[in-house]
Amino acid sequence: MTEQAELPPGYPQQWEADVVLSDGRVAHVRPILPSDTELIHAFHAGQSEESIYLRFFAPIKRLSDKDVHRFTHVDYSDRVALVMVIGEAIAGIGRYDRVEPGGPVAEVAFNVSDQHQGRGIGSVLLEHLADIGREAGVRRFIADVLPQNRKMISVFRDAGYEVSHEFDDGIIAVAFDIEPTDASRAVRMSREHRSEARSVRAVLNPSSVAVIGTSRRRGTVGRAFLDDIVDGGFTGSVYAVNSRAEPGTLIGGHPSHRSIADIEGGVDLAVIAVPAEDVLAAVEDCAQAGVRAIIVASEGFAEAGEEGIALQRELLARARRHGMRVLGPNSFGLINNDPEVRLNASLAAAAHLPAHGGLGLFAQSGALGVAVLASAQRRGLGISSFASAGNRADISGNDLMQYWLDDESTTAVGLYLESMGNPRKFSRIARKLASVKPVIVVKSAVSSGPAGRALRRTQERPEAFGQMLRQAGVIRADNIHQLFDVAQLVLDQPLPQGRRVAVVTNSHALGALAASAARSRNLEVTRGPVSVPAEALTDQFRSAVEEALADPDVDALIACFIPPVASIDPEVVDAVGDAVEAGGKPCVATFMGMRGLSPGHGVPAYPTPEDAVRALAAATNYAEWLRTDHGERVRPEGINRRTGHDILESALARDPEGGPLSAQESAALLEAYGIPVWPAVPVESDDAAVDAYKKTKGTVVLKATSPRLQHQPGQGWIRTGLRHPKAVGAAYRDLSALLEPLGAPGIALQRMAPGGVTVEISTSEDPLFGPVIGFGVAGLPVDLLGDVAHRFPPLTDVDIHDMVSSIKAAPMLDGYRGAPAVDHDALHDLIARVSVLADDHPELAYLRLNPVMAHPDGVEVLGAEVRVAPAPTRNDAERRTLLS
Repeated sequence: MTEQAELPPGYPQQWEADVVLSDGRVAHVRPILPSDTELIHAFHAGQSEESIYLRFFAPIKRLSDKDVHRFTHVDYSDRVALVMVIGEAIAGIGRYDRVEPGGPVAEVAFNVSDQHQGRGIGSVLLEHLADIGREAGVRRFIADVLPQNRKMISVFRDAGYEVSHEFDDGIIAVAFDIEPTDASRAVRMSREHRSEARSVRAVLNPSSVAVIGTSRRRGTVGRAFLDDIVDGGFTGSVYAVNSRAEPGTLIGGHPSHRSIADIEGGVDLAVIAVPAEDVLAAVEDCAQAGVRAIIVASEGFAEAGEEGIALQRELLARARRHGMRVLGPNSFGLINNDPEVRLNASLAAAAHLPAHGGLGLFAQSGALGVAVLASAQRRGLGISSFASAGNRADISGNDLMQYWLDDESTTAVGLYLESMGNPRKFSRIARKLASVKPVIVVKSAVSSGPAGRALRRTQERPEAFGQMLRQAGVIRADNIHQLFDVAQLVLDQPLPQGRRVAVVTNSHALGALAASAARSRNLEVTRGPVSVPAEALTDQFRSAVEEALADPDVDALIACFIPPVASIDPEVVDAVGDAVEAGGKPCVATFMGMRGLSPGHGVPAYPTPEDAVRALAAATNYAEWLRTDHGERVRPEGINRRTGHDILESALARDPEGGPLSAQESAALLEAYGIPVWPAVPVESDDAAVDAYKKTKGTVVLKATSPRLQHQPGQGWIRTGLRHPKAVGAAYRDLSALLEPLGAPGIALQRMAPGGVTVEISTSEDPLFGPVIGFGVAGLPVDLLGDVAHRFPPLTDVDIHDMVSSIKAAPMLDGYRGAPAVDHDALHDLIARVSVLADDHPELAYLRLNPVMAHPDGVEVLGAEVRVAPAPTRNDAERRTLLS
C-alpha cells in the first residue's frame, strides 16, 4: 500500500490492489500519483518506437514535462489513471477521460511495457478501470486504435464485452458498454482461475528449494524442514542457508550458503525458518535472488498481537512488491506427493507421510496439520498435495481450490478452516470445484481478530452459514474424523445414484441400528435388514451382499459383520470388497471387533454403523446436488441501476453515517428495480382519515405505523375491510384509543390488498458474506419459529425456487387446506429483484419488505424498511484482487 505521506487530497486508496498476473506472479495496481513523474519518464524511455507510435500515433522520443504533468495530475473522477507496479517500476498504465464532465462516456487508453507484454496487464487494468467507472456513473468506453495495434483490440474483444468497430481515416473507433455481462464475468473468472492456479502450481512444483535458517543442530525447525525435504526424496535441488556458517560447511550432507543470493542458478521456493525479527531481511534477500514463493514457518506475527500484525503486513507488502506468493507465516509447510516432484517441505517426517493418492488437503493451523496428516496415514488415505496456511497472510484455501480444479491427480478435496477471508469468493470457487470433485469442509471455532469477530456475528445465524455451504455443493463435516470418514468413501467408491439402500448383516441388532441410522438421515431402506446366521461362513455373507448389490431398487449398501469368534477371518473383508467391486455400487461397512484391519482393502470400514451411515448420507446428498439442475442466474428486466445508485448516494451525502431512508426514498429505490410499493398515507385525525379514504379508490385499511407494533401478531394493530367514510372514522377513533396508552402514535391509511399469504423478504449486508437474502411467511413462522430461508447472491432461478420451497411453512403457499395457491412466478420475480438490488449496492445495509401479500394473481408490497450505511469493501468485486 502506498505511503500515506505521498498521497494527494482525494487519493482513492481503496482502488489499490495486489493482483496475480497470467504467469502467476504478483503485481500491484494503484492510482497514478503526481510523484510518478520520473517513473513515467523511465517507463516511456524503455518502450520501443513501435509501442510509442501505437500509443500516441506519433514517434515521441521523450514526453514533455507538460504531457507528464497532465498524465500524473488527475482528479480521480472525470480523469482516472492507474499504474501497474512491479518491484519499483511501472509495468503498465491505464486511464480513462470522460468525454464530458460527469458524463456516461469515457475514452480509455492503455500502455503496457514491452518487457511485460503477454502477462495480462492490459486485461487487469481494463477490469479495474471498468469497475471504477461503473461506480462513478460511466456507462460506456470508447477508444481510437490503429489497425496494426492488434494486441489492444484483443484486450477489448477478449474481455467479453459487446464491442463495436468503425473504421475512419485510418483509425478504428472502438466502443462498448462496461456493464458486466455473462461473457465478461466468465472471462474475468476464467482469467482469475488460470492465474491463481498457475501461481500455486509454481509453489507446489519448484525445481529448487532453499531452507533459510538451517541449523547444524537437529531438532530445530529449519533443520527439520531440510531433513524432511531430503528424506522425502525431492527430485529437485536442495540448498541450506545459514548466515553464520563458514563457506563449505555441510549441513545434513548439503553445502551451506550464507545468503540465498549466493546460490548459483537461483531458487524457486524458499522456506524461511528464522526468528520473526529476521524474517523481513530474509524476504528482501529472496526478492533480490528472484525467488518466486516463500514458506514462512516463523512464529511471532498476527497471532502475537498488534506488533505481530504490523510485522505480518510488512512481510506481505515486501513479498508482493517483488511478485512473490507467501504461505504462512506460522505455517507447517506444504507437500506435493507427485512422484515426479516428491516435495515434503513440511514438518511431517517422511516416516509419517501419507502415500501418494487423490486427496488434496488444506489446514490453516500448523498444529492441525500434524493431526490431519497423521489421520490420513492411519486410514491409508493417499494425498496428492497438502498445505498449511498458518496465519493465511496470502495463500489461502481459495488459492488451493483454484489449483485443484485443474490438478488431475486430485480427485477429492478436504479443507480445515479456522477463518474465511473471502467467503463470497470461497462460495464461488467451491461451487465450481464441487461440480467436478467432492469438497469436504470442517469449520472450526472462530478465530480471534477482526475476521473472527465478523464471522462470530455471522454465525449468530448458523443456518445462513450452513446454507452458504449447501448452496455451493460443499460437504460439511463437524470434525476431522468425519472429514476422513467421507473422504475414504468418495475416494474409493462410486457416488450413489439415489437414496435407496440395502442393509446386510449377521446380527439382527446391528442391522436394526444401521437401518434406523439410515432412515434418520433420509435414506430409504429398500432391502433388509438382511440378516444371515451369526455363524455364517464367508460364502453365505458374500452371496447376501451380491444379491443386495444386484437389486435394481438398491443404490448403495451398508454391510455390518460381527465375527462369531474372537478374531475375524479376513476372507470376509476380501469377499465384501470383491462383491462391491463387481457390483459397481458404493458400500460402507462395519466389521465389529476387527483389530488391525489393514487400510486399502477396497471397502471403507467404520467403527460403528452410525459413522458409516453418516458418511454415506453425506455422499448421497452431494451426488444429489451434482445431478440437480442449478439453473440460470436471474436477470430481471426493467432495472435502472443508475437511479438506484443516485438515491443511495444522495442519502449518504445527507448523512455520511447512514440511517433509514424516508418512505419516498425507499419507494423510489424499489421502483428503480421494478418493485412498486403501495403508498400508505399518514393520518392524524378521524377527519383526515376520511379525507384520505375519499381520495383512495376501493376498500382500505388503517394500521399502526410504530415499528414496535407494526408486525406484532394478534394484537389488533390493523383495521381491515373499511368501505364507508363512517367506518373509516370509527376505525380511526378505535385504533387511536388503543394506541394512546401505549405511547405508540402513528396511523396510516392504505388500499386493502387482495387476500392471500403474507410473506416477508429481507436482505442485510453481512461483514464477511456480503448480502444475505431471507424469505419466510410473515408473523409467527418468522418471528417465533425462525422459519427463514437464506441464500447468497448472485442467485439462480433454481436457488430461488429452492429457497421458497425449503421453509416449513411452504405448504401455505401451495393451497393449504383448500386455499388458492399463490402466484409463484410473481413471488420468485420479486425475490430475484431484491437479490439483484442487494448485489448491486453494498451500501444497502438492510432491506425488509413486510408485509408482502402473495396471492393467486401476483404479489403486492405493502411496506418497506430500508437502511443505508457506508459501503463496505466487498472482497469479491468485479475486478481481480488478492486480499491482504
